[in-house]
Amino acid sequence: MSGGESTRVERIRTVVQDAFHPVRLEIRDDSAAHAGHAGGGGKGHFKLLIVSDRFSGRSPLQRHRLVHEALASLLESDIHALVLNTKAPEELI
Repeated sequence: MSGGESTRVERIRTVVQDAFHPVRLEIRDDSAAHAGHAGGGGKGHFKLLIVSDRFSGRSPLQRHRLVHEALASLLESDIHALVLNTKAPEELI
């Protein structure tokens, strides 16, 4: 992972931790698999697993909206594609 990609992951991690105080957070940078992807504009592809109390009692759509709101500035500058898996702690088996 290059310095730029590492920095992007850390920016995402900081925003998600500040906004959701997750009990579990996994960030996977899949940007290399999409190198040369048309329309990416040098932005990255990321998969996130976020487990947070903030998701309790919320639908998947509400959860994704919360994450998109928190990451709004990074979606403009650093993130081209985002795959989200959002769970409340009580949903973990």
